[in-house]
Amino acid sequence: MSDEPQIPVSPDDETEIPESHPRYESLLTRHRIEHGVDIGITSRQGLIAQGRGEAYDYLLGERTIESADDAARAAAAHFLLADHPVISVNGNVAALVPGEVIALAEAAGADIEVNLFNRTRERMETIADHLSEHGAEDVKGLTADSEIPGLDHARAKVDADGIGSADVVLVPLEDGDRAQALSAMGKVEVVIDLNPLSRSAQAASVPVVDNIIRAVPNITRHARELQDADESELHAIVESFDPETALEAAERAIRRGE
Repeated sequence: MSDEPQIPVSPDDETEIPESHPRYESLLTRHRIEHGVDIGITSRQGLIAQGRGEAYDYLLGERTIESADDAARAAAAHFLLADHPVISVNGNVAALVPGEVIALAEAAGADIEVNLFNRTRERMETIADHLSEHGAEDVKGLTADSEIPGLDHARAKVDADGIGSADVVLVPLEDGDRAQALSAMGKVEVVIDLNPLSRSAQAASVPVVDNIIRAVPNITRHARELQDADESELHAIVESFDPETALEAAERAIRRGE
């Protein structure tokens, strides 16, 4: 028999993957995405997106580089300064980090809204129920009484009292055209994307080039550490962050291993 651990068949069996395994995070995320497809949260296209992101993470050394940590801190500062922050959740996000998203929402005072490209009422409700099972009290996205200008697909549909009126939006694992459209609306956009050359990362006010399973808890950690900071300190963190510098650092890390 192979010495490789068997990939577990349900989330309850994740402990079968030892954290000391060199492919621990990879095996864990693959399993969660696969399970998400089985229960109707993640689309089959999400499997492809996960594989693409995993390749970039491998080139990053499966670690949070310094520029990504700086971006996570800037993201936390933006959240704490915001009047109405919102975390946008798609199928892969719901499958990979449901509890972590809720912890971030609580630490940052943010709403949670489901937004999908492959949108059906059933899938929207399944994801909302999944988040509720992990502790979310109010999940937006089902009302869809507003639209993002310039988009001709289902991701344009948002809640007026959610993403529609948000001043800061976290859009992890985002479609590039919606990232650009949100930026055009004047919203502060925090993007989590492992590809620094993607349209999403390039359009973001704060591009966090990191694996979502590390990035979301990292933003939460920074938000908790900055809870008692005054506004001047938060503004200083925001103003000192340069997205172009962060993207250049991430690209160097991928290309040269720096």
